[in-house]
Amino acid sequence: MRLSNLLATLAQQLGGLLNATFGNATEMIISIYALKNGMIRVVQQSLLGSILSNMLLVLGCAFFAGGLAHPDRDQVFNKASAVVNSGLLLMAVLGLMFPAVLHFTHSEAHYGKSEVSLSRFSSCIMLVAYASYLFFQLKSQRSLYSPIGEEEETTEDEEDEKEITQAEAISWLFVLTIWISILSGYLVDAIQGASESLNMPLAFISVILLPIVGNAAEHASAIMFAMKNKLDITLGVAIGSSTQISMFVIPFCVVIGWMMGEEMDLNFQLFETATLFITVLVVAFMLQEGTSNYFKGLMLILCYLIVAASFFVHVDPKSSKYFVYRSTSIVIS
Repeated sequence: MRLSNLLATLAQQLGGLLNATFGNATEMIISIYALKNGMIRVVQQSLLGSILSNMLLVLGCAFFAGGLAHPDRDQVFNKASAVVNSGLLLMAVLGLMFPAVLHFTHSEAHYGKSEVSLSRFSSCIMLVAYASYLFFQLKSQRSLYSPIGEEEETTEDEEDEKEITQAEAISWLFVLTIWISILSGYLVDAIQGASESLNMPLAFISVILLPIVGNAAEHASAIMFAMKNKLDITLGVAIGSSTQISMFVIPFCVVIGWMMGEEMDLNFQLFETATLFITVLVVAFMLQEGTSNYFKGLMLILCYLIVAASFFVHVDPKSSKYFVYRSTSIVIS
């Protein structure tokens, strides 16, 4: 029984990791394409939006749907896994906060260079931390991630018939990821035009609308697993995806931008960094008990609505400075 539980645990961890990886491949491809076109702010805002969407909207809807499907009791998930992911998310906030604070306090030793250098150094450290996390999760401390109540669900899992094999599932994920990556180029090119035609802030489209569409598959799978009372996979999809974006995709984009000659950094501006910090704290408090219900899910969804409304009235400071400078130069001339 212990061996079967361990194999089931490993399968759940790998399932959540693969789901998050293929889901985030789209964000990574879009980010590389945008970096090639010098659209650094679009990269930063879209990746930030994916983190916020996964932590608040996807996890909130999963908790809400799972709570309604099992109203007689709280659903239980692995608390140790949630604590480790919360710690990694706080480390990501640490990496994003110092470049922003350095910039807005005007305390750089070399203006315009120290911020980028710090971002590149922190990105390398974050990549090492994420690689260590994967080793810790999948190899070193697998027993730490054993789902609670696995004995009750083992017989149910054995009775579930596999509609497709593992190889077929991975193949389909790979094909769909490639297809989405082809469409991502058209999507990035249309962002600016959509902002002007719809009269919406570019930040709202990049942080709210774009991630909702991009995370649709993860959203559906997280809700489905929560309703089946498999919250460990749900956390692997939602929180695991946010961890992967913050600790791997963002630092990876900084390193790739470094190779391309683009000054992609970890300064996500003060408003965005503060939003991420508060979001991580809220989610960490929700996960600390190791239980979920529909009320916690509702709270996360309502928090996301507040974040969405905030970005709807938010103007990118760099864009506003650009327009002010441009209008001033016209008046002077």
